[in-house]
Amino acid sequence: MKLHELKPAEGARKERKRVGRGSGSGLGKTSGRGQKGQKARSGGGVRPGFEGGQMPLIQRLPKRGFKNPTRKEYAIVNLETLNRFADGTEITPELLLQERVIRKVKDGVKILGEGQLERKLTVKAHKFSAKAKEAIEAAGGQAEVI
Repeated sequence: MKLHELKPAEGARKERKRVGRGSGSGLGKTSGRGQKGQKARSGGGVRPGFEGGQMPLIQRLPKRGFKNPTRKEYAIVNLETLNRFADGTEITPELLLQERVIRKVKDGVKILGEGQLERKLTVKAHKFSAKAKEAIEAAGGQAEVI
């Protein structure tokens, strides 16, 4: 087989349905929408989950638990991840974003105590777990709440 002989798999490429291009195409006049009714109109149709007036499944199922509307979600960073920084580095949420340790700051950054910390670092974050704070200070660094 040569490069110019390559072809996509059978049925992998499908031609676009061109509607409203004459009766000879088989999709002229009503463009495959049938005669009248809600689904034949522009912008017509029903919203997702609508069951024709019957009580929708999502409303028939019981709701469980409590959803806290003021819940805070933190971007979490484990101690072992901080070992990539050099000794004496001041670690801030901006630096973590820049180095792609976290994707978003969300409601703040929380440092958790998973793994070992082998560097002396100044860590500035919104929250620390007790184990993380202990480990940072044991390594000779500082944990500052911002």
